[in-house]
Amino acid sequence: MGSEWMNQIILESERLILRPWENEDVNDLQEGLNNLEVSKWLAFVPYPYTTDYARAFINFAQNTNDYEFAIVLKEESKVIGGTSLSNISNIHKTAGGGIWISQKYWGKGYGQEAFGKRIEFAFECLNLRKLENGYFEGNEKSFRMQEHFGYKKEGISRKKFVCMATGKIEDECLTGLLKEEWIRK
Repeated sequence: MGSEWMNQIILESERLILRPWENEDVNDLQEGLNNLEVSKWLAFVPYPYTTDYARAFINFAQNTNDYEFAIVLKEESKVIGGTSLSNISNIHKTAGGGIWISQKYWGKGYGQEAFGKRIEFAFECLNLRKLENGYFEGNEKSFRMQEHFGYKKEGISRKKFVCMATGKIEDECLTGLLKEEWIRK
C-alpha cells in the first residue's frame, strides 16, 4: 500500500468526516494546535504552533504510509482535530496512533466519535488485531475515552518523551485494545 491509496480513504460518522489532510486545512490546524491546553498532551507538537509547522505537518501527512486523518465537523465544514493510525505492522497486525481535538470543541463527544470510527476502520477494514496507544501521565480524559472502547492500561514507559510544547519530560501511560475486547459504540 502506498500513500496515494491511503490518502483516498474517507470515513464518516454521524457528525464527522475523517479525511486526508488538505493544503487548505493549514489555518484550522494552526488554530487548533496553537493552544497550550491541547499541545501539552502531545509529544511532537511545539508551542507556539505556527502556520509553518502546520504546512510541514500537512506535507508529512500527505506523503506518509500512515493514516493521518483530519477530523471535520460536518455542520461547520471545519477541521476540529486530527487522528492517526501509525506504525502499522502487517506481520503482527498492530498499530499505534493518537487523537487531538481543538479545545473549543471539547466536551461534545467529537473525540470519542472520531476515535470510535478510527478503531472500527482499524479492526474491520485493516483487519488489525491490536491497537496500542498511550497518554501522558495526568491526562485522565484521554484514558477515560480509551477505556470507553475497552482499552486496558498495559504499563508505563518512564520518561519516554520530552514534550515539545512544554519542554517537560513525560511518562507515557501505555494502553492497548485487543479486537476481541473492543466495545463498539
